Amino acid sequence: MYKFQLFFYTLIMSYLNGQNLDKINPILYNADNGNGTYTNPILYSDYSDPDVILVGDKYYMTASSFNCVPGLPILESYDLVNWQITGYALNNNIPVEKYNFPQHGNGVWAPCIRFHDNYFYIYYPDPDYGIYMIKSKNPRESWSEPILVKAGKGLIDPTPLWDNDGKTYLAFAFAGSRAGIKSILAICSMNTEGTKANNDDVLIIDGHQDEPTIEGPKLYQKNNFYYIFAPAGGVSTGWQTVLRSKNIFGPYEKKKVLQQGKTNINGPHQGAWIQTQSGEDWFIHFQDKGAFGRIVHLQPMKWKNDWPIIGNDPDNDGIGEPVTTYKKPNVGKNYPRISPPTSDEFNVPKLGLQWQWHANPQIQWGFPSSLGFFTLNCIPKPENYTNLFDVPNLLLQKISAPNFTATVKASNFLKNDNEEFGFVIMGLDYSYLRIKRIDGKFYISQIVCLNADKKTNEEELRRTEKKNKDLFLRIKISEDGSAIFSYSEDQSNYKTIGNVFSIKQGKWIGAKIGFLALREGFINNAGYTNIDWIRFEKI
Repeated sequence: MYKFQLFFYTLIMSYLNGQNLDKINPILYNADNGNGTYTNPILYSDYSDPDVILVGDKYYMTASSFNCVPGLPILESYDLVNWQITGYALNNNIPVEKYNFPQHGNGVWAPCIRFHDNYFYIYYPDPDYGIYMIKSKNPRESWSEPILVKAGKGLIDPTPLWDNDGKTYLAFAFAGSRAGIKSILAICSMNTEGTKANNDDVLIIDGHQDEPTIEGPKLYQKNNFYYIFAPAGGVSTGWQTVLRSKNIFGPYEKKKVLQQGKTNINGPHQGAWIQTQSGEDWFIHFQDKGAFGRIVHLQPMKWKNDWPIIGNDPDNDGIGEPVTTYKKPNVGKNYPRISPPTSDEFNVPKLGLQWQWHANPQIQWGFPSSLGFFTLNCIPKPENYTNLFDVPNLLLQKISAPNFTATVKASNFLKNDNEEFGFVIMGLDYSYLRIKRIDGKFYISQIVCLNADKKTNEEELRRTEKKNKDLFLRIKISEDGSAIFSYSEDQSNYKTIGNVFSIKQGKWIGAKIGFLALREGFINNAGYTNIDWIRFEKI
C-alpha cells in the first residue's frame, strides 16, 4: 500500500511540476502547427552546419559550436520538427591551454554524426589542427577523447563513409583562411576503425568555375551510386550541389538541386539527407539570418533519375526551392510539441543545457546549486582589458525566437568597488545592462561597444544610482534586430535605460544573450551575483 501511495504521489508531483514548468518556461518558437503541418524554420536558433541521423525511431542532430563550451550539442527528435537538446559531446575544446581563452571563430567547425557498429561517431574539424573523431555508445552519456584522424591546417567539413565492402573513407573541404586553397573537395581512405586517414587524397571536384566556395560535403551511398551533398556559392547567397559517381574516387557528375529561387530563404546552406522509417526522404539545412545566426530548415526531398530534388520544383527543371509550410514527415505517430529550453529557474545543482561559456570553463567562475540561484563570481578582467571580446567567463545562450523579452532577477553581493554584473547581448557589437559598485554605491547603466573585435572602447550611457540589492533586468528583442533595455526595482515598474541597440552576430555565430561578472584586479574574497531566474516571454 505504501509503495502504491508513493508511486501515486510521485506521479502527481511530476505532473504538477510539469505544469509549472510549462508556465515558467513557455515555448518561444515552435514549427509544429498542430494540424499535421510545420512551418520553417524548424529551429529559430543558431545550430549552424546541422547534421542528422536516424537510429531506431529517434533522430539525432549535432552542429558547429566554434569557441563555445561545452561544444558539439546533441539534439534529439522523433519527427524531425520537434527537437530537444539532450547534451553535448565535447566538454572542452582542445588544446585545452589555447581554448582557456576566447578564440572567436575558431574551434569546432562543421561536424558530421554517424552510427556504425553500435557506436555513435562525430567527426569534426578544427581548422587550425585538422580533423578529429569522438564516439559513444550512448550520446546522452560520455564521449571518448578526441582522436586526431587527419592533421592539416585548413582541413574542414569531414564526412566518413563505411562502405558495403568493408572499406572506410573520409571526404573533406578546405578553409582558404588556413589552407590557402578553397572551392575544392577531396577524399581519402581510412583504416577500418576510422581513427587514421591515409595519404591517398584524391580531388573529386574543382569548383572554382561553376561551384565557387564549395564546402560542407556529406557522403552517402544509394543503390549503385556514391553521393556527395555540398553547398556552393557562399553561405548567404549560394545553393545545394549534389555529386554522384559509381566509383568512390570519381569521376563525379554534378547537379544543382536546391536554390533560393523566388523564396525569401537565402542560402540555402549545408545540411543533411535523412530517410524516415516510412521511406520518406528529407533534407535539413541552415539559413543565414544575420544577427540571429544560422537557423535550421527542413525540406521534403524526392528522387528522379537517380538525382535528388529538394523542396518544391515549381517549373519542373529538377532544381528545387525551399518550402515554407509543408506536411510533417510520416514517422508512424504524432509527438508533442517541444523546443530547446530558454528560461531557467536555477533550482537544480546543474547548469541548464541552454548555457555555454565563451571559453573552456574554470571552476571559480560560478556555481549552480540547490539553493534556488546560480552564483556568478566577479573574475578579474584580462590584462590590458579593452572590452568583452577578450573575456572568457561569459555565460550565454542562443537567441531562440524572433520576438521576445528576457527578464532576470538578480541579487547583488558586490563586495568591493569596481566590481560589476551584466546582462548582455553579445556579438561583434554588444550591449549590456551593468550594475557596478562605485565608492560604496551601486549604479546601473547601459554599456555599448561597437566593433568589439577591433579592440574599440566601451561607452557608458545614462548611469543611475540604485537602492535595492535585488534588481530586475529586461531585454526586449524584435525581429528587426533591435534590443531595448529596461530595469525595475519592484518587478512592476520598468524604466527604459540607454538607447535602442542594433544586434550584430558574433564571429561565425549568432548573437547570444547571458551574463558576466567582472572586477579589476585579484582579491582573495571577491564579490558575486546570485541569479535567481531568467524568464523568456514571447511577444
